[in-house]
Amino acid sequence: MKNRILLLLMLATPIFGKASHIVGGEFELIRIQGFEYKLNLVLYFDQINGLPGAKDLSASVRIFRMSDNARMMDVFLPLILESNVDYTQPSCSHGELITRRLLYSANITLSPNVFNHPQGYYVAWERCCRNYNISNIFSLDPATSSTGWAGQTFYLEFPAVVKDGQPFIDSTPRLFPPLNDFGCPHRPYYTDFGGIDDDGDSLVYSLVNPLNTLTQIALPVGGTHPRPYPDVTWRPPYSLTNILNGTPDLRVSHDGFLTVTPNTQGLFVFAVKVEEYRDHVKIGETRRDFQMLVVDACPVAQPPQILGKKLSDASFIYDNSMNVFFDRSVTDGQRCINVRISDPDSESIDDNFQERIKIKAFAMNFKKDLSGILPTVFEATLMNGSTADFTICFPACPFFVGGTPVIGIIAMDDACSLPLTDTLKISLLVEPPPNTQPRFTSANPVTSTLSEGAQQAWPWAVVDDDGDPLIVSVLTNGFLLATAGMQFDILNQVAGSADGQLKWDAYCDIYDFTHRTAFQVTVQVEDQDQCLIAKPAKALYNLNVILPGNADPVIDTDLTPSTSERSVKGLTRHINESLAFTVTGKDVVDNDFLVLSSVGQGFSFQEDSISVTPLPASGNGTVSSSFLWTLNCNTIDLSKKDTFGFQFIVVDDKNKCRLYKADTVDVEVKILPPVNHAPMLNVANNNSSATELANGDISIILGSTVDLMLSGKDTDVVPKKDKLRLELVTAEGNVAPAGYTFQPVQGTSPLQSAFAWTPDCRIFKDGVFENEYTFMFRLSDDHCLTKKADSLTIRLKVKDVNGSHGKFLPPNFVSPNGDQKNDYYAMEMLIPETGELQNILPNDNCDSRFEYVHILNRWGKEVFRSSDRNFRWYPDGESSGVYFYSIKFSKKEYSGSLTVRY
Repeated sequence: MKNRILLLLMLATPIFGKASHIVGGEFELIRIQGFEYKLNLVLYFDQINGLPGAKDLSASVRIFRMSDNARMMDVFLPLILESNVDYTQPSCSHGELITRRLLYSANITLSPNVFNHPQGYYVAWERCCRNYNISNIFSLDPATSSTGWAGQTFYLEFPAVVKDGQPFIDSTPRLFPPLNDFGCPHRPYYTDFGGIDDDGDSLVYSLVNPLNTLTQIALPVGGTHPRPYPDVTWRPPYSLTNILNGTPDLRVSHDGFLTVTPNTQGLFVFAVKVEEYRDHVKIGETRRDFQMLVVDACPVAQPPQILGKKLSDASFIYDNSMNVFFDRSVTDGQRCINVRISDPDSESIDDNFQERIKIKAFAMNFKKDLSGILPTVFEATLMNGSTADFTICFPACPFFVGGTPVIGIIAMDDACSLPLTDTLKISLLVEPPPNTQPRFTSANPVTSTLSEGAQQAWPWAVVDDDGDPLIVSVLTNGFLLATAGMQFDILNQVAGSADGQLKWDAYCDIYDFTHRTAFQVTVQVEDQDQCLIAKPAKALYNLNVILPGNADPVIDTDLTPSTSERSVKGLTRHINESLAFTVTGKDVVDNDFLVLSSVGQGFSFQEDSISVTPLPASGNGTVSSSFLWTLNCNTIDLSKKDTFGFQFIVVDDKNKCRLYKADTVDVEVKILPPVNHAPMLNVANNNSSATELANGDISIILGSTVDLMLSGKDTDVVPKKDKLRLELVTAEGNVAPAGYTFQPVQGTSPLQSAFAWTPDCRIFKDGVFENEYTFMFRLSDDHCLTKKADSLTIRLKVKDVNGSHGKFLPPNFVSPNGDQKNDYYAMEMLIPETGELQNILPNDNCDSRFEYVHILNRWGKEVFRSSDRNFRWYPDGESSGVYFYSIKFSKKEYSGSLTVRY
């Protein structure tokens, strides 16, 4: 190798700068036995630029269910192995790029009772951060920037461990080749990025956006979050279609072979998705992130050249391709070609340079290990313009029949960082040794039809004129012989001949003919000739069975008069009502065993909490069952669904031949809101002194009491009595009412609560002595979906007491002579009708009230004073004569004279 390698460490340092640690990595889930698995996390660590504290001693990863992101389990993975990733050309390394492979691993058990969802599961782990000086994505230090960080979410999808009740055996792809090489601008770069699959599943590779983490926290608090996970952010002009800005840019073949010719230096992140398929169905997916360093550190070098020639040619005349044909007469030592390797770099003599070269063979249009066609020595050292010749010999048998195998002979040098190559394509045709194919001596093909319950056998015989050993096999068009009642026997077999028979017992009560009645069987015989070229002889048997007839069952409901209805529509039911009818299935012709069942159309009885009884039912000949659905308000949301369809099916599949016979009827019902009668609210006035006005209005004079009894009733009793609530919802007036009493109550019908209020002068303000008040009471029920209420408004007028003095004339005479007449002075008068005394003073009210009375003699001396409205002055001891009185109200005063006479 040339000694012109640049100091890569000096070139690499400004590209990396300060960095974190994540280069890339992936998950592996490997089955051990039963339901025991090994879960591996592979993390590639930047040993030179990674922060030492970022090397975790363990990882706590999380498994989720694909269908709903439900968290299934957390798995603790300890670090169990750490190793360096080697270069393709170890001599190219000067320590500028050191990648460590960290393996975290633990055994886990995936219980079939838990991990059985058909959509499968995924395992994920979030970790920050990737290297900070990556060229094609934003990957900033979270300590200096709150945005633009780039972590990695490690991600793997895997299938359920059971399928159709049977264990589903699968290991995810593994053993991806590590990558520790660097690329150089304008020089092609290539590497095998493919893994292997222990189950032989197909793997398909594609480039995808690398996944970021949801936060910039190194290890998220609480553990890994469920998906979706964000993509990293590409730096302009980079993108998924322009990952390295190469010409051509980074590509990966479906087989996992990476190629790129980069144009610029830098550190570039990329991600490869590996999808796992079995029988053309995707069963899993894994992602592998990695990064590629591109530096201008590759010495100037030219690729080697390979030329070829046939043994009979005088010189090496084939440069890029050559066509080679060998007939069957060519011996082993002559079924060869020669190749010559030269390298322009070996022509340099100024530094005594030596170029190491080697050759490699690979199949270009077929799969086969071709290392056996190379000579024992397939490496050489070139110097001073020398060349190396190699002889490549081919076997007597062709690699495959039906086309031309193309073989690539690659010449490789030891250039850095990857070998430069040249390829010679050889289109090879080898005539195989002569061989006579085996042939059948029995009838071929055979076509036969049997009635159910019959038996038949068909003999076969085959010979091989070369006397080769024979391999006899039997093929079907997608069924097992034993399950169809067939038996294939080889009665005699020796080298060059074999015979036997194909027997069929067409009994439908033993063997299942419900899915097919036509069968194709192929007896195939292959001879073991020298080259084992597959060209078998075939005998074809087209066999059919005729099954006995079986009458169809009939289903009917009593919802309509028809006995052959297929659907019943137009039914309506209210919530809290029931849908009830009878379903009957009959098979009067065969009297077979019937099973009657029902399913919801577009909904599930169990998931939607719909309880129906008592289906299913079964019986011979006739089977009948009542269908009852009590519509429950708690399980029906009319805003989401108000029409329900039920399908009823009667099945006859227990007949002799187990033929599936069925009949169905669909019943559709529209669900209406529940019937609800509004509650009724009434009021009774318990105060007879209150004046009841029109429309329920009440008028009272201040000092009276409002005494009401509110009563509520409700007639709904299905499915139970409604719960009622009686409450006061509005209390308004000129002046806010205060001091009233009312207690809200709730319960079932009947319901009562009293309202009482004795207003006082505090309700009058600003000289207004007549107020109006509104009290609104409401009675509401809790009936589902159709709640109703009744309200009642009481309008109350409160007036002040009439304080007008009107015809008030105080008395002016008193005669205290003991005759029991006018013996005292008071504001009284006798009511003749009742014989009672009545106070004649003007009424006290909120505007004016009695304060006192005082009486003076004619010399101005006060002889009497009282603050009692019902005062009495007995002038005993006072002299006869004229006296003067003064009756004082808060806003008025009455004065006058009175005479005392004995």
